[in-house]
Amino acid sequence: MSDAGVVAVIRAKSKDQLIDIAKALLEGGVPSIEVTMSTPKAIAGIELLADKLGDKAIVGVGTCIDPATARDAIAAGAQFVVSPVFDAEIVATTIRYGKISVPGAYTPTEILRAWSSGADVVKVFPATTLGPGYFKDILAPLPQLRLTPTGGVDTKTTPQWIKAGAVFVGAGSALVSKDAMDKGDWNAITTNAKAFVEAVKTGRAG
Repeated sequence: MSDAGVVAVIRAKSKDQLIDIAKALLEGGVPSIEVTMSTPKAIAGIELLADKLGDKAIVGVGTCIDPATARDAIAAGAQFVVSPVFDAEIVATTIRYGKISVPGAYTPTEILRAWSSGADVVKVFPATTLGPGYFKDILAPLPQLRLTPTGGVDTKTTPQWIKAGAVFVGAGSALVSKDAMDKGDWNAITTNAKAFVEAVKTGRAG
């Protein structure tokens, strides 16, 4: 997940699109694919991706807000669990099954509490209003943290987030756009994926 530096956050209209989207992302160098629970039949979609592309892709569940959903997603093949908020039981469930825990938090207190509960990476959400400077401010007194931003991340801001200390970025519509999904324009998704991977490299080089 951290090697490519990008996690694709997918909110598809149908689970039937997921294989094509995932293949397009893989071709562009993005193997980490987060299927949000707002995708219809998301658990079935995760199972489909894990069965078909599990040897190439790192499939996870997003928008997970209760431990039962985390358990179901992991049973279906999810390798990581992402939440918009911090829930200690979700983190504990994820760790119990040996998977990667990425809970959401916003304030320094929430972020540290999530980290101390055993999170592998803390998702700072929504990151839109905070900006990369927030990561620098947080990591100065708490350098042990591993942080990722989600919300409003695009190829222009990705290098800044990486330079500020993000281990990877979570990219949604800027990577897998609604328009590309509606049109079945998988080449556009591959192109976007390549651009995000390059943006991460730029951030790490700087």
